[in-house]
Amino acid sequence: MTTEDGPQEPAEHARFAACLGELEQVADTDEMELVGAVLADPDRVMAEAAVVRHLDRRAAQLWPKPAWEEWAAAVGRVVTGRPFLVRRLQEWSLFRSVSLQLPWRSEDLLVSSDWLQLKTAAGSSPDALDVLAESGRTKRIRNAARASRARRIEA
Repeated sequence: MTTEDGPQEPAEHARFAACLGELEQVADTDEMELVGAVLADPDRVMAEAAVVRHLDRRAAQLWPKPAWEEWAAAVGRVVTGRPFLVRRLQEWSLFRSVSLQLPWRSEDLLVSSDWLQLKTAAGSSPDALDVLAESGRTKRIRNAARASRARRIEA
């Protein structure tokens, strides 16, 4: 679509930007209600894209903190029935377990997405680096894990 001023932004782009803005400013007490409202948007792809950005931002802030457990449980309830969002939350939980040296299974890491394997390969968990250096899904992941392992040994 165009106007006299030039191309007009598609409606879903404007809604996506608006959703991101609201999610960035939402108070903790209203967060799950807003995430649910965003997911109710008729454009499922746009809604899930906005929520995954929010989930990644919040998870990056919360994973090392005690507040993680309650937050992750609440998000899990809101994203039920959304396979990509459920998986992303599960992968953040696995990342947390690996990073905090909580119990985790190498099989879970090996079947995780490239996103999580690369994120973990940049970390400092010796066990996870060994698993990924040997059996990571891609050459890039294996090389990243080997490089992190080498840096860890040098330090």
